[in-house]
Amino acid sequence: MSDGDRNRDDRTGDVDKESVRERIWDDLEESGEARFPFPPHGRIPNFAGADEAADRLAATPEWKSASTIKANPDAPQLPVRRRALREGKTVYMAVPRLADEDCFLELDPDVLEDYDAATTVSGSSKHGEQVGPDAVEPIDLIVSGSVAVTDTGDRIGKGEGYSDLEYAILYDLGLVDSSTTVATTVHERQVIDEAVAIDDHDVSMDLLVTPERTLRPDGRPQPTGIDWSALDDERLEEIPVLKRLRED
Repeated sequence: MSDGDRNRDDRTGDVDKESVRERIWDDLEESGEARFPFPPHGRIPNFAGADEAADRLAATPEWKSASTIKANPDAPQLPVRRRALREGKTVYMAVPRLADEDCFLELDPDVLEDYDAATTVSGSSKHGEQVGPDAVEPIDLIVSGSVAVTDTGDRIGKGEGYSDLEYAILYDLGLVDSSTTVATTVHERQVIDEAVAIDDHDVSMDLLVTPERTLRPDGRPQPTGIDWSALDDERLEEIPVLKRLRED
């Protein structure tokens, strides 16, 4: 059996996510394309050209028409968050692990004075306003961080599942729907052309942006809310908004 065969999911024949993560993390580090924070392993990796990818995303009609953006807090999307505020867009980020009843941070460009400080990983909680789901405006565009993404739009995150869960929560709250564009900015080396084992609750990328190109894959239909069968009791207990939605 070849190494490639050993790295394939036994159920589907597709490559499993963990083998892709390790390969991409290693490649970004060894190629010198990874950027601070180091090492790239275990995180959404920062990459050379993140500013250029943000510029390319900002040139799309999906970006130009958006007034509210839900973004991840990781380093490679820092230029995206800063550009959004400078263009007058409101940015929402989830609090770490959705561990609070007020599970989102709102970055309002009309209120904030220091956009650079407010959009860092540490500064967002200090400068942003922590709000509950009822205070979140409908989301026009979601920007997700990725470890890897297929050229057909299947995303691989760092393996904790929070990005997909955040989408599902927003869907059940009526703040996103099937027409909401989901984008990611990545290095060209993070784009792969192989099939990956994907779960029904995984969110597909509608817009894939690297420093060199913009892709609009014909992806799978998006999940339509929370897959309760995929959540264990521990996660249900740890995330207050899940308890609220389940009771409703």
